[in-house]
Amino acid sequence: MDILEILRTALQQALGPQAIVFALLAIGLNVHFGYTGLLNFGQAGFALVSAYGLAVTIVTFGAPFWLGLIVAMIAPLVLAVILGLPTLRLRADYLAIVTIAAAEILRFVAGAVETKDVFGGSNGLSGFAGPFQAANPYSKGVDLGIVAFRRDDLWSLTVGWALVAVCCVLVWALMRSPWGRVLRSIREDEDAVRSLGKNVFAYKMQALALGGLIGGLGGLFLALKQASVVPTNYATLMTFYAFAALLLGGAARVLGPVIGAILFWFLIAGLGSFFRQSAGADGWIPTVIMTDTQASLIRYIVLGLAIILLMIFRPQGIFGDRREIAIDER
Repeated sequence: MDILEILRTALQQALGPQAIVFALLAIGLNVHFGYTGLLNFGQAGFALVSAYGLAVTIVTFGAPFWLGLIVAMIAPLVLAVILGLPTLRLRADYLAIVTIAAAEILRFVAGAVETKDVFGGSNGLSGFAGPFQAANPYSKGVDLGIVAFRRDDLWSLTVGWALVAVCCVLVWALMRSPWGRVLRSIREDEDAVRSLGKNVFAYKMQALALGGLIGGLGGLFLALKQASVVPTNYATLMTFYAFAALLLGGAARVLGPVIGAILFWFLIAGLGSFFRQSAGADGWIPTVIMTDTQASLIRYIVLGLAIILLMIFRPQGIFGDRREIAIDER
């Protein structure tokens, strides 16, 4: 078994673009779930509208790149208002139902044959990332020995981790402000906050919009990195992965989602490489127990069991605080 190869594969994913996408999604969910107590199960929908906002503006309507970026930033804010108006005055589970349904509706609309002229159908859209790629200042990639990144990946990592850093600083500053303290209070007991004269609905809407915008940045970054948008990339599984990263790192902690995303992809890639080497004719696990084809699925089972045990023995996550995970569901 090549331990170095397992470590190389794990680090490549933990520091790569996938970790950045889910770090941004999880930071947005941290604003929703960790700080405000909003159950948003449709974060993939915010990522989708941002990515398609960029692609449709440029490819379908022929607008310039800068305008596509503006549309990509506005789209998740509009979605937050549309979803929040009918649900934020109700119990928390109504928001969860509406957001997961809306995300799936948006994905099916984007991939439908009837909307192919606008959204590109199941094949999606491409040809909009030229200005982003042209801005790449690097002349070559980097090889650190255990990990290596190509020139294009290095540019994506620079932009992506810079976005993650900016979002973390923004969340840190906001949650230390009076506005952030109101959000925490709403999470604990929104009736008490309402009795003090605060407009709970307005604060919830603002939190939903901010978290949706940060999640939209994750979808925007994924679109620019892949130079294409495809509906299948924005399935509900994207939201659940982001929640797994958030719970792993710890909710209501500024760096919890980032560390959680890094650990999540480190374990996913590392376990996948481990089981691939262990299974099959050359491995120590007999094929009657597990084949190399099944190895890629076993990693999800092992990681799922690990997260279950974490939720049992440390429900606040690795870096979280148990006092920060109370949710008012009234």
